[in-house]
Amino acid sequence: MIKNSSAWAMLIFLLLFAAVTLWLDRVVQPTGPKLDGSNRHDPDYIVENFNSVKLDPAGQPHLTLAAIKMTHYPDDQTTHLVRPHFMRFAPNAAPMHMYSQRGFVSEDGEHAYLHDQVRLVREARGRQSELTLDTSFLHIMPQQELAMTDKPVVIQDAHTFITAVGLKLDQKKHQFKLLSRVKVRYEPRSR
Repeated sequence: MIKNSSAWAMLIFLLLFAAVTLWLDRVVQPTGPKLDGSNRHDPDYIVENFNSVKLDPAGQPHLTLAAIKMTHYPDDQTTHLVRPHFMRFAPNAAPMHMYSQRGFVSEDGEHAYLHDQVRLVREARGRQSELTLDTSFLHIMPQQELAMTDKPVVIQDAHTFITAVGLKLDQKKHQFKLLSRVKVRYEPRSR
């Protein structure tokens, strides 16, 4: 009987060891690819040559967005833009244009990211000359009227040429902050 019970104990131990080994093997093995199509990154819609307008409370255009192509992906709720053009209108201010080669808009529309040959243009108005800002990346928060970058920027108007690295632009306060390596050249008007 003792020999028989020790054999049973050894058999139970080996079965438990085998079960734990199988369980550990399944835990550490990577899961195989899902074949149900859930991890595909396919667009659910594509819009070409579009223009959208957001109105202010008075019914006047406040923000516009145009692009050559917009592609939306439902798996991560991203919207990708080809050659986007944002425009901002404000009372008592010159219109502001923002262009780039490509862009990305967050799911909630609160953030836009412009990449590659980004140009911001404030139109001339009154005594202000046209102002341009060139960079390779710009993060825009349209509702907060903020824009920022950590990349090199070049800012020009009729009399000023500025280079810097990094920028925070606050449209509500009508000011911008240059973050580092700032160089300014001012050329007064000829009289």
